[in-house]
Amino acid sequence: MEKPKVLVTRCDVPEPALKKLRDLCEVDIFEGAYPIPRDQLKARVAGKDGLFCFLTDPITPEILDAAGSSLRSISTMSVGYDHLDIEEMTKRGIKVGHTPFVSTDAVAELTVALLLATSRRLLQANAEITNGGWAQCVWGPVYMLGKGLTGSTVGIFGLGRIGQAVLKRLSGFSVAKFLYADFVEQKLDSSFPPAEFVSFERLLQESDFVICMASLTDQTRAKFNKEVFTAMKNSAVFINASRGGLVDQDALVWALQTGQIWAAGLDVMNPEPLPADHVLNTLPNCTLLPHIGSSVESARFAMAELAADNLIGGLFKDKQMVHSVN
Repeated sequence: MEKPKVLVTRCDVPEPALKKLRDLCEVDIFEGAYPIPRDQLKARVAGKDGLFCFLTDPITPEILDAAGSSLRSISTMSVGYDHLDIEEMTKRGIKVGHTPFVSTDAVAELTVALLLATSRRLLQANAEITNGGWAQCVWGPVYMLGKGLTGSTVGIFGLGRIGQAVLKRLSGFSVAKFLYADFVEQKLDSSFPPAEFVSFERLLQESDFVICMASLTDQTRAKFNKEVFTAMKNSAVFINASRGGLVDQDALVWALQTGQIWAAGLDVMNPEPLPADHVLNTLPNCTLLPHIGSSVESARFAMAELAADNLIGGLFKDKQMVHSVN
C-alpha cells in the first residue's frame, strides 16, 4: 500500500516526531530552520496528503488550492490556530489538529518571569552593569525602582488553561486581590487563590498588573486599544503572552511614551519578528521577548510528537486525531 505523502515546513522538528512520520508516511521536509517561503510552500504542498505546519505558516485558500484535492490532514505544532483558515478547511473536508495542554506550564512560567522582569526592570538593570550606569550611581535610594506584587491587585484577561496556571503560580507572591475578566465565569476549585469575576472595565480600573492571556478571535482582536490603555492606572504594568493581535500596538506605544501606563512586557508582537528598528525596542519601559512562551525542551518535544500524532490520526482510517480543531 502506498504511503501517504506529507510536507513538514521546517527542518528543526525534534527527531522523535519525525521518526513517527517516517515510519508511516513519505515525508518531504523543507530544508530551512525558518518559515518556508510562500512560493516553495505552494510548490511543495501540491499533491500532498498531509501538512505539518507552524504558527509562522498562514494556510490560506490559496495554499489549499495549490495542495489540491489530495490534502486531507493538517497539523499545526501550536496551541493557537488563527493562522489557519478553519472554515475553508472544514468546507473542504480537511481534518485539522493542534497541540493544546502540553505547553500550558511552560507558557505560564514564562508569563510570570516576564511580569517580574518588567516590574523589577531586570533587563534595564542588567544593562546598567555594562553601560556605566551602575558605576556612576553605585547605589541610590531611588535607583532602578520597580513595582512589587506584594499587596497589589492583579487582573487577568482570559482565564483559560494558561490563565489559570498563571493564577496558581502568582498565589505565593502575597497579592492582595486577583480579578479576572472573561466571556464566561470559570469554576475554580480550592487549589486556586480566590479570584473575582469582574467586568473588563473594572479589571482595567483596579488592576496594578494587567495580564492578557486570551485567545485571538474576532471579539478580542485589537482589544487593548487607546481607550483601554486610557482606562488603566498610570502605574499599571501590562503583560501580553498570548497573541500580538490582541493589542493595538500603536496605542501601546502611545501609552508607554506618554506615561499613560508605567510599563509593558511582551512575549508576542505584531508583526513577528518585530523589526529591530521598531519604536518598542527604544522604550526603556518596555520589556520584549521573542515569542519564547513554550520554549522548554520537554514542552516542545511533546508538542512535536502530538502534532505528528494528530497528522497521522487524520491520514489513517483506523486512527484519530488526539486534538482536533474541526
